[in-house]
Amino acid sequence: MKRTAVINVVGLTRGVLEASTHMRALAAAGGVVPIKPAFPAVTCTAQATYVTGLPPAQHGIVGNGWYDRTLSEVQFWKQSNRLVAGEKIWEGLRQREPGFTCAKMFWWYNMYSSADWSITPRPMYPADGRKIFDIYTHPASIRTDIKQELGEFPFPSFWGPMAGIKSSQWIAESAKWIERREQPTLNLIYLPHLDYNLQRLGPNHPAIKHEVAQIDAVVGDLIAFFHPRSVQVVLLSEYGITEVNRPVHLNRVFRDKGWIAVREELGLELLDCGASRAFAVADHQVAHLYVNDRSLLSQVRSVVEQQAGVERVLGAEEQVGSGVNHARSGDLIAVADARSWFTYYYWLDDRRAPDFARCVDIHRKPGYDPMELFVDPSLTLPKLKIAATLLRKKLGFRTLMEVIPLDASLVKGSHGRVPDAAGYPLLVLPRAPANPPTAVEPTAVRGHIEQVMV
Repeated sequence: MKRTAVINVVGLTRGVLEASTHMRALAAAGGVVPIKPAFPAVTCTAQATYVTGLPPAQHGIVGNGWYDRTLSEVQFWKQSNRLVAGEKIWEGLRQREPGFTCAKMFWWYNMYSSADWSITPRPMYPADGRKIFDIYTHPASIRTDIKQELGEFPFPSFWGPMAGIKSSQWIAESAKWIERREQPTLNLIYLPHLDYNLQRLGPNHPAIKHEVAQIDAVVGDLIAFFHPRSVQVVLLSEYGITEVNRPVHLNRVFRDKGWIAVREELGLELLDCGASRAFAVADHQVAHLYVNDRSLLSQVRSVVEQQAGVERVLGAEEQVGSGVNHARSGDLIAVADARSWFTYYYWLDDRRAPDFARCVDIHRKPGYDPMELFVDPSLTLPKLKIAATLLRKKLGFRTLMEVIPLDASLVKGSHGRVPDAAGYPLLVLPRAPANPPTAVEPTAVRGHIEQVMV
């Protein structure tokens, strides 16, 4: 079996490939196949589809998060691999090849995975309210070893207003570290860098050329490292990011209709999902709509279909056709048009927004929030505010890092819907497949990886 490194370059499309040097050279020496994006075209769904070869209807990952009807809570960015149903690629190859091993470097659902080695971001949350950046590893012993050699994982550059190239550089070094130490048969590597400014600035911004050059250098370094070690390299991506200019606030529409229940706590408003008659769980350009009052189902659909920026709404039958009919899915699923995306916002007055709204808080928010990539432009001396807040935290004071803006018009790039072919993600293989198709289904990606390995 040929040892292989699969590098997930988020946002890699034909346009990005053509603007690169090292990635384009790798593609020219092998083969490039566009991937029809998974639906929804978001991180967790795409990765689960690639590693299982199954659609969301079977593996169950219907988005980056969903509403748990039993707990009556929205849960985003959970990490247990046991949430993903179905056999994983490393499990199947392990049965076929004695001695097969797999390293899973920052791919999602990386806790309690059956992979041999895994590393994933995992902050610590002491009881005094602090948030301490860290990683989770399996085996647990490699956590200390890798941090001694590479230093602390630069968590602020992985997500938030400071997100940038440093996190992808650290992940790339961690992939080299595990290769030197363990020589895995399959090394799954996640490089998120392009995700940040493609959302902040949009794919057509002149600065994106520099962002492509940065991640291309990281990938080029990995290629130069792996090839002398007889490790072939596969590139893939989860989605392409398209230009957007219209945020759609479905929960505010529902609130105007009297369907949203809001609980006041300390003068601020919290969405009460369990008491709401209907609400939306926003996830980029897709929103799962949960209708607790079933008598409202047709009315909710009609109202959403009439909203500017909504392209279509999927009911139960349409969800079957899209391969996303699962118990976790919304009773309805709203899909934005090409220039729009969905916010989770439900408050009508920013003064009443929950305290987490202006913070980086991916687990507390009842939906995905790309605003976490920005610093509020209305702040005076924001770096000084951040430094002062960090100092207060170090001194033991409980305080919030309130620097995230609430102006959703700042977002210029998004994903989630199935875009035009120009926005398809890519699969770059060491050799071109015979009779290459115009595009492969996302469920076929696992098979293509297996074919070049055996």
